Amino acid sequence: MKVAVLRGGRSAEREVSLRSGAQVEKALVARGHQVTGIDPDLTTWDVLRDGGFDCVFNALHGRLGEDGTVQGMLELLGLPYTGSGVLASALCMDKARANSMMAAAGLRIPMFEEMEIKEGVAADVVEKLVATYGLPVVIKPVREGSTIGLTIAQNADEVASGLVLAARYDRRVMIQKFAAGTEITVGVLATPELLVLPTLEIVSDNPVYDYDAKYTAGKSHHIIPARISERAQADASEAAKRAFVELGCAGMGRVDIIVDEHSNPWVLEVNTVPGLTDLSLLPDAAKAAGIAFDELCQRLVDHAVGRSERRVGPPPG
Repeated sequence: MKVAVLRGGRSAEREVSLRSGAQVEKALVARGHQVTGIDPDLTTWDVLRDGGFDCVFNALHGRLGEDGTVQGMLELLGLPYTGSGVLASALCMDKARANSMMAAAGLRIPMFEEMEIKEGVAADVVEKLVATYGLPVVIKPVREGSTIGLTIAQNADEVASGLVLAARYDRRVMIQKFAAGTEITVGVLATPELLVLPTLEIVSDNPVYDYDAKYTAGKSHHIIPARISERAQADASEAAKRAFVELGCAGMGRVDIIVDEHSNPWVLEVNTVPGLTDLSLLPDAAKAAGIAFDELCQRLVDHAVGRSERRVGPPPG
């Protein structure tokens, strides 16, 4: 099969995407496919249109890759592609709207609000936020990933600087109540049968599981299954499944969750193109479920092609 792997791009997660794409390319070559890596630019439309590709494996993280834009281009080109479609991709990238949908579906979502930051932040705004959410409080861009632009503010000064930092990445900024507990993630595959992967607990050497901890070898550790009660395991898995389904995801996803002291799962976000590097969470969870990385990539390609065939039917003749 002739497969194009999209990786790199222009988002703040470019370097991670390059690493994810390299892993995917290696795995698909090992599976016998003819693989072309593509770092999107203004010529990408023509390259994909004229390349004779059977499938596009999307390993782009963040904006202009994970947010429905590339998915829309691939729909117009009529090319099968891995992962979620246009709507689910756009929704999951928009944390505020995704949270609203998941809360409406009955999932536990830490209290949050969205603000538009155009200039500086007034002292009375900071004071109101501290009074409403307490400290620490989480501040992050609405449409970014990999904890880019995120601050866990411990005092009023950090709230003010955190709002300014987040606004550098997105004028829409989310403020959210800090959820204390065990940090876990739950991978979900739907290729097309839905499979919830084992819970994975994240232990970071840094105070926060940030970009540095995620992508520097030895700075974070994955514990599978997570060290939480059986009830919490089941509830977290069910919450991940419901979040994935409610947002209309497909192919693969990773649901980040905090399990509190009462074993309740609080959903933080859903990632539709999770990291696929050698240090990433989803590949480890899949491996724990007996799915090697090359098999994971093959399943996603097969699902993409099968989904396209079911949608448009086989070619005439």
